[in-house]
Amino acid sequence: MQFHLNGFHPGDPRFSDPQDAVVPPPIKRPLPQEVDVLIVGCGPAGLNLAAQLTQFEGIRVAIIDQKDDRLLVGQADGIACRTMEMFQAYGFADQIIQEAYQVNEAAFWKPSEQKPNEIARSSKVQDVADDLSEMPHLIINQARVHDMFLDVMRRSAAKLEPHYQRKLLDLEVDPQGGEYPVTARIERLVNYSQYTQEVETIRAKYVVGCDGARSSVRTAIGKELVGDALNQAWGVMDVLLNTDFPDIRLKSLIHSNNEGNMLIIPREGGYMVRLYIELDKLKENERVARDQMTPEILIAAANRIMQPYTIDVKEVAWWSVYEIGQRITTAFDDSEEGRPARVFLAGDACHTHSPKAGQGLNTSVMDTWNLGWKLAHVLTGRADEKILKTYSDERREYGQALIDFDREFSRMFSAKPKSADNPDGVDPAEFQRYFQLFGEYTAGVSIQYRPSIMVGEGTHQALASGLVVGKRFHSAPVIRHGDAKPVQLGHCHTANGAYRVYAFAGNQTPMSAECGVKALCDYLANDANSPLKKYTPADADPDAVIDLRAVFQQHHHEIERDTLHPVLTPRKGKYGLIDHEKVFCADNRPLSSGGGKNIYDMRGIDKSRGCIVIVRPDQYVADVLPLDDYAGLSRFFDGVLIEA
Repeated sequence: MQFHLNGFHPGDPRFSDPQDAVVPPPIKRPLPQEVDVLIVGCGPAGLNLAAQLTQFEGIRVAIIDQKDDRLLVGQADGIACRTMEMFQAYGFADQIIQEAYQVNEAAFWKPSEQKPNEIARSSKVQDVADDLSEMPHLIINQARVHDMFLDVMRRSAAKLEPHYQRKLLDLEVDPQGGEYPVTARIERLVNYSQYTQEVETIRAKYVVGCDGARSSVRTAIGKELVGDALNQAWGVMDVLLNTDFPDIRLKSLIHSNNEGNMLIIPREGGYMVRLYIELDKLKENERVARDQMTPEILIAAANRIMQPYTIDVKEVAWWSVYEIGQRITTAFDDSEEGRPARVFLAGDACHTHSPKAGQGLNTSVMDTWNLGWKLAHVLTGRADEKILKTYSDERREYGQALIDFDREFSRMFSAKPKSADNPDGVDPAEFQRYFQLFGEYTAGVSIQYRPSIMVGEGTHQALASGLVVGKRFHSAPVIRHGDAKPVQLGHCHTANGAYRVYAFAGNQTPMSAECGVKALCDYLANDANSPLKKYTPADADPDAVIDLRAVFQQHHHEIERDTLHPVLTPRKGKYGLIDHEKVFCADNRPLSSGGGKNIYDMRGIDKSRGCIVIVRPDQYVADVLPLDDYAGLSRFFDGVLIEA
């Protein structure tokens, strides 16, 4: 899509008249007195958590923010491949892809050997490695991501809307517990005289602070951000411009000789770009003189860095100045010895870092993607509170890894190029190698959670070497048996909080007496220890808690529908309609027809024995088991679910 041709306008770009994209302001209404979860902050972490919780019927949620209304122009813009996989679970990935700029290549520029005061391109590299994800790396206004989450919330049964103009004053957690152990006092920011204060009180079972680096929730539970700053200042601006710089529509990383460094990120719509511009190094404890900074100063700095090229800025849609600092909170929740957590922190309330590696929004939404379904399972009676401890255990380790990565990335990006006059500088070729080496990290697919009640030891990892226990489920193409449609297997994962169990068949004839998938289905349907029988409520659909899917190696024409086990054709809904989308086959089509990508080969699945792959609601592989390890399958679910 191309848009912003005649100026930047926020909102849905599919409206020809920008005024038609304006969303009415929210209706002013009081807060409820009691909720299951109170979310503080309408950033990406908070909205993602709210959107996920609304997928569970009966959970009462309130989300508050100090702002007057929804975000229109966002600060974050990079959407990692892993985040797009999560968006697919909500159903809005396709719309994001349609609107966004897709990052395909990155260009590296360094001082010219012939003219050191001018820059020259050193190379272009592929931005995302082949088969890293079925999803692309994208650039889009953060506000559009917020809009998507808000739509999910509004369209849910809860019809949830944020409560704006609300400032958290304080929190109190009752050590004795009770049904609603957390009491929050919230100031309603209204246009009364300065001597009037309207305070609302709300009681909650859990509170989640998604309220940024200056988090009031974090302060209320006595936690703080610790770390250091690199004493570097950067300007950032979204602009509509003309230029003779040849790579203006590529992600470009520029090291100049004496004028500083710059990062160019093309924006959605085909015309706008984001410029990250290095400013002078700050003195110790010095803050950026924001009141002295102007867009004109940033534009002049960009033109100095880009010599011999120039930019002619026609419109500044947004700009800001920030200082780089890497900090992480002392704890991700308020748990104490003998008392489980009642208050959690997520997003920038937990960790702060530079935006150049594009990890802020992406890490924030992954925090609450990890937490949301766990809270929902506890609140709906599916799981014990003990699973909530895994949130802090899993996300704090990754938050620290992010800080370490960002510190090194920022140091290399901000350093002067290595030269005869500056032998201690950074070799631009070394920086490029670092950029490529950590491609999995910046794409968000490198996370591997450690063994716990929710992650197995990986004893049988060899049965599916490419579906790594503790890492996200790496999707691959398959053919859906019911309608012969080529699909991505990972797109079975929706944000409904269900575990997925994939039964990859061995080389036996499908549904024959020797077929391991048939034997597994018999166990799940009939055995008293079957997790399907133990953990699925009587009034719920058969796949509401554990969603079984089967994958066969044979061509889909070789399997007749009437041979499938009833567990793979479950009856659902008030009419008991048959679900025809539980069975898949490897893509055996020839290359000429778009095939040639066999999931067994791509993901290292044992073709002789097959296997079971258990996937958590947040799309992470919980364990890989032999196809006949019924005890191991039941043992895993016995550890994370409560009998219905």
